[in-house]
Amino acid sequence: MSHTANVAAPAHIHKDYNGAKIGMWLFLFTEVLLFGGLFLIYAVYRTAHSHDFAEAAKELNVVLGALNTAVLLTSSLTMALAIACIHRAKKTLALTYLGITILCALVFMVIKYIEWSGKISHGLYPGSEFIMANYSKGQRIYFGLYYSMTGLHALHVIIGATILTVMFYVIYQRPNETHRWDVFGKDALNGCRVAILDKDGNEKWGSEIDESVKQVHLKMRYYSTPKRIKHEDYVSLENSGLYWHIVDVIWIFLFPLMYLIG
Repeated sequence: MSHTANVAAPAHIHKDYNGAKIGMWLFLFTEVLLFGGLFLIYAVYRTAHSHDFAEAAKELNVVLGALNTAVLLTSSLTMALAIACIHRAKKTLALTYLGITILCALVFMVIKYIEWSGKISHGLYPGSEFIMANYSKGQRIYFGLYYSMTGLHALHVIIGATILTVMFYVIYQRPNETHRWDVFGKDALNGCRVAILDKDGNEKWGSEIDESVKQVHLKMRYYSTPKRIKHEDYVSLENSGLYWHIVDVIWIFLFPLMYLIG
């Protein structure tokens, strides 16, 4: 005698998406405190050595700084567009914008490398014999702050680009989802028949559960539609975008403070 059984997926596991967003905002607040402290230190020394800071700032390449500003502003736009597209189930377009954002991060780091390597080759770095012999105390403080603040920001750019790369992979793999069910209480299902039916009720595949069954492994391919997409489904991408935006905002403050005061 055979039986027919409906095999249901496990109960939905509740995830606190609001908590994840609140956690990200709290983390971003600590980032603001970190750079806010550095900006405060900068303001104190800038007040005490205003002339030296203005003279030292002339050593920076304003064109490269402005170019990096444009690159990061563009990346903020493409990041926002990527999030908007993924909410509208436009996966390919979302990946395109996310890829452009990652590319902008790489361009930023290349420009920063060119800028830093040029200065270091000329001895313009904290503690060098050249800078100790030819620059005043205020100018040496300026270069120390410049390398510290822009270096810390560059580290955040690298971290952000890494996170976005991971999100790119996650979204790229999104159409494939794997579910596994351990056959807990499997004895109750012995002799039952598991079948896959099409939309018309016709059996496409069937098998009977017996003692040899240890685990049910089902792999499904699906394509999201706008009606099935919920805001919380992409909270990870949104949080990644928030992190990237704060990186951009910090640079918006760094650029005029470091490059334009001269």
